[in-house]
Amino acid sequence: MTLKAAGQFPTAVMILAALSGCVERIAKIQTEPPGALVIVNDEEVGVSPVKYHFLWYGDYDIILRKPGYQTLKTNYRLNPPWYQLPPIDLVAETMIPVMIRDEHVLPTFTLEPAEQPSVEEVVQRASELRERALFEGD
Repeated sequence: MTLKAAGQFPTAVMILAALSGCVERIAKIQTEPPGALVIVNDEEVGVSPVKYHFLWYGDYDIILRKPGYQTLKTNYRLNPPWYQLPPIDLVAETMIPVMIRDEHVLPTFTLEPAEQPSVEEVVQRASELRERALFEGD
């Protein structure tokens, strides 16, 4: 390699790096009814419907909470598209000079209404708890 060619190599690498693209990974979570707090892998990502960016494909733990509804804990697997499988992903993320948008729309999660105990049930449980606290401590 000549000295001139060796000096052009870093320049060519910098130009290729500047032209390289990347992949923007987005997941959209919807609930019925909307307005539930969405927690993905122990991180709050927003209120449904919500779009959030993710870094890797695989399994995600999802928790959905809304006042008046039962908390829903579930798991969802985000599978990669064909262009994100090795070794194709190297070309897709470094050699294509455009932003690739990979958006996953998860199925709509339905929240069940919370069951409110009757006043009689609450009074009965409170009486039982009081009895245990007063007489089991002896």
